Amino acid sequence: MNHDRALVTVPGIKQIFDKKLMNIQAFEILNCICKEISTLDESQLNKIDAYSALFEAVKYGNKEFLVEIFKHCPHLMWSLDGNEKGVFLSAIEQRQEKIFNLIYGIGAHKNEIVACTDKFFNNSLHLAGMLSPSSQLARVSGAALQMQRELHWFKEVENMVQPRYKEDRNVEDKTPRELFTEEHKDLLKEAEKWMKDTASSSMVVAALIATVMFTAAFTVPGGNNGNGIPIFLQRKSFMVFIVSDTLSLFSSATSVLMFLGILTSRYAEDDFLETLPRKMIIGLTALFFSIVTMMISFGATIFIVLHERLSWVAIPVSLLACVPIALFASLQFPLLVNIAYSTYGPGIFNRKTKRWNY
Repeated sequence: MNHDRALVTVPGIKQIFDKKLMNIQAFEILNCICKEISTLDESQLNKIDAYSALFEAVKYGNKEFLVEIFKHCPHLMWSLDGNEKGVFLSAIEQRQEKIFNLIYGIGAHKNEIVACTDKFFNNSLHLAGMLSPSSQLARVSGAALQMQRELHWFKEVENMVQPRYKEDRNVEDKTPRELFTEEHKDLLKEAEKWMKDTASSSMVVAALIATVMFTAAFTVPGGNNGNGIPIFLQRKSFMVFIVSDTLSLFSSATSVLMFLGILTSRYAEDDFLETLPRKMIIGLTALFFSIVTMMISFGATIFIVLHERLSWVAIPVSLLACVPIALFASLQFPLLVNIAYSTYGPGIFNRKTKRWNY
């Protein structure tokens, strides 16, 4: 017991302990509030503005509050806002994936919920076709990844609804897909520009590397003897040069082709889901690999030429080749990770959500 008290006095641990204690106390207060709310009738709920609080919780993604209140008051799960949108339809419109994921743990009512419409006859797929609130878009970096996130939402809801709902029309006589296209036309243009700008600048670098590596393959360090055989052919460092030069040439050429594929793409909406991100991932990965192998080739060349006479210079100069690699990694690697995670990561939707509304 004394040992536990001593640990709590440590500043870092004390902060964690205080935060955990606050969470426990907040949950207990929430539990008491929910018990009180469960005893109120319709008029009393309206009087305390309970429905507004419910949709504010949806807007800010307060999953814990909603789960607890639905456990105590299951009927509130069917509450409607001023536009006759339900809780989960509002979660789709607000792009609150934590709230939306609760649908997967709701049991047999899931189909009823996604089949609901608001007073403008927008079904759940129409709402997924609307543009995200700016605060939600800002959470994703880059217009292309924002477009991809919007497509993820649309496809997720599309897979959930019955096929006939895909052709439903709202009061503006628009299907969900037509609404998606109209709402996202500006974002689509921005995403296309972002992709082209990134691909163009990266392709210039890849083309330069390919040119240098192609030239280096025919101007080997140390030159050739009278028979055209490289003088330093028997050295291990020369083999390092040849292998790294070859790998750099092939990877930079691959990178150029991938970026060229991006520039010549038709830029359809669904291309941003996987096709274009995949090309960008391959292009950036190949470019990074070509820079690494180019620097290895450079280091091997310096080592071959200066090793015997100025060995003290060869090693430090070769090590300096790591600087461009580190710079490129710090500038471009986060972008590569973001694209790869957004495209092939676990995603924001959890279809394995456990049943919570017993």
